[in-house]
Amino acid sequence: MKAMSVSSPPRYVGLLGYGGLLPFLGLLLLILFSAEYRPLWTQALLAYGAVILSFVGALHWGFAMTLQGLSADQCRERFIWSVIPALIAWPAMLLAAPLGCLLLIFGFVAHYWQDRRLVKATTLPAWYLPMRLRLTLVASLCLLLGAITVAVGS
Repeated sequence: MKAMSVSSPPRYVGLLGYGGLLPFLGLLLLILFSAEYRPLWTQALLAYGAVILSFVGALHWGFAMTLQGLSADQCRERFIWSVIPALIAWPAMLLAAPLGCLLLIFGFVAHYWQDRRLVKATTLPAWYLPMRLRLTLVASLCLLLGAITVAVGS
């Protein structure tokens, strides 16, 4: 893995990145403990997951435009990949909640795999991939537990 030497993200990056997990965690808690409004909270979890998956896809658009040392083929691959998470997120919003959550999990895991491929091809801060892994794991776990709760509670 090629990485710049800084091993922890700047403070504001950490606050923004990990702060972005609060809606996942909060909505999961509401799904678990507020059965009366579970359909609303589940839809909110799906919507938030779709927005965030689309957002992380856009990171690769930015990488394709700004990273030095990527070949034309690598840039093209990054541009193409950058729109795929949104194309995964959109139908996830249209599926029944458990299936939509599972599709979003697939999207987050696929995106992390793309992040790993990118880190092998270029230089990114050392904190990027570990942070992306933690964010992916927590978001995916919240979506999985939400999907299980809705499937069992239905």
